[in-house]
Amino acid sequence: MGAIERAARELRRKAEQTPAHRDRHVDLLRAVAIAAVVTGHWLVLSVSYDGGLRGVNVLDVVPWTRPLTWLFQVMPIFFLVGGYANAASLAAHRRDGGDATGWTLRRTDRLVRPTTMLLAVLTTAGLAARVAGVDPALVGMGVWLAGIPLWFLVAYLSAVVLTPVMHALHRRWGLAVPVVLVVLVAVGDAGRFVPWIPYAGAGSYLFAWLAVHQLGFAWQDGRLPARPAVALPLALGGLAALVGLTVFGPYPVSMVGVAGQQIQNTSPPTLALLALATAQTGVALLLHGPVNRWLQGVRQWTAVVAVNSVIMTLFLWHMTAAVLGVLVLYPTGLLPQAPPGSLPWVLLRVPWLAALAIILGLLVAVFGPVERRSGPVAPAGRGAAALTFAGMAAVVVGLLAVALAGPGDHGPAGFPTAALIGYFAGAALLRSTRSGFPCRSGP
Repeated sequence: MGAIERAARELRRKAEQTPAHRDRHVDLLRAVAIAAVVTGHWLVLSVSYDGGLRGVNVLDVVPWTRPLTWLFQVMPIFFLVGGYANAASLAAHRRDGGDATGWTLRRTDRLVRPTTMLLAVLTTAGLAARVAGVDPALVGMGVWLAGIPLWFLVAYLSAVVLTPVMHALHRRWGLAVPVVLVVLVAVGDAGRFVPWIPYAGAGSYLFAWLAVHQLGFAWQDGRLPARPAVALPLALGGLAALVGLTVFGPYPVSMVGVAGQQIQNTSPPTLALLALATAQTGVALLLHGPVNRWLQGVRQWTAVVAVNSVIMTLFLWHMTAAVLGVLVLYPTGLLPQAPPGSLPWVLLRVPWLAALAIILGLLVAVFGPVERRSGPVAPAGRGAAALTFAGMAAVVVGLLAVALAGPGDHGPAGFPTAALIGYFAGAALLRSTRSGFPCRSGP
């Protein structure tokens, strides 16, 4: 109890010391976005047990759930607030005399450190399961499920690394930059409707998320002001475009991948997903003033600070919590089974979510300190830019290879061995290089 009280006092102290200029609405949006992603992933996983575990994506078999993804697909919000925070952080770093390399090392530290811990634990667990005689295919499925959040990390890490370049383009060209990126997504989408064009739209994995990230830049410097005259057209126009593209156009309604559909709105992102992002941006701007005023209250702001202090831990470990929940609840019969989409199934989502929340809370208690720990501090070294580039390239490529592998027996730990080696080598190189730069907290 003493440890809990100390943690609560520390969080309250941090909340009370928040600078007056900090935009609290941005922090709330980040927390809400991650909470929605976590809840959505848990809801779409439906498991049954009859001598063996079998799981399905509810979106594949229950069509009425697909429109609900308009509420739960909030990764655009995370990129929007990421752009806002990264722009503010980069500006502060440069005012202090720092360069792009130092900023990149500092900014990626909180992303790479908890990700490295997740991969280390999953790798160890996969190896232990194989030694214990667990079916290799089952091990591969388990680590793949637990590693689903890594998809997002590939895109977001890329956006962070490109921030110095993209922010320079923003200062020169403003909102023309996301417009060009949207056009590139549209070109990619057009190619995806032509069966004989391979890998059409692959660039949209980067272009689409960068476009939303650029909107965060524009919000931060006032080119996209939080005024009703701007927010309402964005919200209503984005919603109208979303309805037109999905209900009346060629894009699927679901904002999350559904098996068997020719076009997936997230793999890679489409114009329909960007329409949703536009609507969400409008809503975020519209709520800016009222939410900031509400967050002046100590209790609500302390809660937001608490969630943001472990935001990456919550995200990275939420599917591990789901895997553990499946192993505990279904083979033992603790949670009854029901056909996906039925009323009993809907009602059973409540204890399912509650159980996973408890498991995730325990995981956060164990691994949350890794995220909050500051990086090493030492004098800057020579050749840091090249080392940073090499380290980030190895990390991103390693994560991409892990994410692309999919479920299956890809190595002794379930993951592709070469991808793991590449990632861990890159993370080690970044840690070594980072020791040459002071790490301070930023927006």
